[in-house]
Amino acid sequence: MEPGEFDAVIVGAGLAGLVAAHELTKAGRRVVIVDQENRNNLGGQAFWSLGGLFFVDSPEQRRLGIRDSFELAYSDWLNSAGFDRSDDHWPRRWARAYVEFATHRKRQYLHDLGLRVTPVVGWAERGGGLASGHGNSVPRFHLTWGTGPEVVRVFRQPVERAETTGLAQLRFRHRVDELIVENGAAVGVRGQLLTPSSEPRGVASSRAVLEPFEIRGRTVIVTSGGIGHNFDLLRQYWPTERLGPFPNHMIAGVPAHVDGRMLAISEQAGAHIINRDRVWAYTEGIHNWDPIWPEHAIRIIPGPSSLWLDAHGKRLPIPNFPGFDTNTSMRAILSTGYDYSWFILTQTIIEKEFILSGSEQNPDITGKDIKGTLGRVMSKGEPGPVEAFKKRGADFVVANDLRELVDGMNRLGRGGTVDYDTVRTEVEARDLQIGNPYSKDAQLHAITNARKYLGDKMTRVAKPHRLLDPAHGPLVAVRLNILSRKTLGGLKTDLSARVLTEHNDDPIPGLYAAGEVAGFGGGGVHGYSALEGTFLGGCIFSGMTAGRAAAVATSTTR
Repeated sequence: MEPGEFDAVIVGAGLAGLVAAHELTKAGRRVVIVDQENRNNLGGQAFWSLGGLFFVDSPEQRRLGIRDSFELAYSDWLNSAGFDRSDDHWPRRWARAYVEFATHRKRQYLHDLGLRVTPVVGWAERGGGLASGHGNSVPRFHLTWGTGPEVVRVFRQPVERAETTGLAQLRFRHRVDELIVENGAAVGVRGQLLTPSSEPRGVASSRAVLEPFEIRGRTVIVTSGGIGHNFDLLRQYWPTERLGPFPNHMIAGVPAHVDGRMLAISEQAGAHIINRDRVWAYTEGIHNWDPIWPEHAIRIIPGPSSLWLDAHGKRLPIPNFPGFDTNTSMRAILSTGYDYSWFILTQTIIEKEFILSGSEQNPDITGKDIKGTLGRVMSKGEPGPVEAFKKRGADFVVANDLRELVDGMNRLGRGGTVDYDTVRTEVEARDLQIGNPYSKDAQLHAITNARKYLGDKMTRVAKPHRLLDPAHGPLVAVRLNILSRKTLGGLKTDLSARVLTEHNDDPIPGLYAAGEVAGFGGGGVHGYSALEGTFLGGCIFSGMTAGRAAAVATSTTR
């Protein structure tokens, strides 16, 4: 090896990059990670996450009486993904490989690194109402004890240990502008060294340039993330025919550095990008009253009880219940001609059912505070961060009666006018169904089904009650905005994470990709819809795959 040359150059210091570096250094390979942000941002978006992980047939599931299996999970995955393109060959193969990993090896792999999960398994993306349709048939969302920072820690620490021994180098403020390809093979990167930055994690940084740089390696692994804060690219690739018009008002669930630059740079080097139109945006976004990055958004992860209304106060059609089918709900909202909707709920519901996405919004679990976490479940009142949004957030209305609530909603509306009589009719009709333990209302059926699961009954789903019952007040309305988050398409890769060209799926020698830039594997492992808890896991699985493949590729040339 020439002086200054590495076995692998990893572009991006997020979770997938850390996992790849961990695998390479564990195999004794010399690695350099380059990233345009400063060291404070090590771990990327994963740090901000709630730390949800998709496991299948886990001990936590079995203890709660959940009967899961590879066959059920893979069926759910395929039904949700809806693979229907010739380019879906590799995404489909990645999907099977990932579900096998989540069933048989993922939990032990993370457990050996020191990661633990909480005992209650969450039920995300509960589905569109058909066994053959979208959604998780059973709860599979395992919350990391320590949330996103803990997921990052278990990979960051071994990489930092490798840094102290000289096996790994971390070079921050290095913005890659070009992949070096010589004789058809990737052999390094070129770019610009940016001015030093001391901004805290997530805060937008300067793009002022100091000087050019070039770094060479035997392999290059692109782990640079998606396009979640690049609204121009999102608008360009937004699937209007499938989801509806691009929102006039969108808020960002990811920091400003999530710009998608490496997609075009990789394409210029010959990489094949597929499924550009497959994106994952949420419908339950709220403006952060204490923002870190521009247009900073927080997602409400709701339980199933809130009444979901459009911009005029009309109830969204089945199966658009909170937490059931993200893409179907997106279509329903955008088809109204507006880019926002409303939850109406009670104090009882917000106390039991509202969780805010993000590690910083859940300090008890992030800080591994057992007493605080138990207090969240046992104590009356909503968690402190939820209470802060209710009091200070721009999207919340709190009122003692329905007329006052609707008046407040109309003060916050962006073009739509909530009709009081329409809302009253919807609420009263729903409340009349509460008198019996059964009803014709499909949402109440779903709530009853959810409460049959012990985890939901204990921690996530309020006992059904009348929204207009003063004993459960005050009333709360939340304006829900469209929130950008994940890119489901990306660089096409084979099962060794090798980046493929458009010509006969030929791999580009020396070039690998992992994480969101590769659609979490294959160029779109999720297809059109995600089952949740799969984004961190996708970074881990694809990063592990890329790191191990690059380690093998460099073993014969050392």
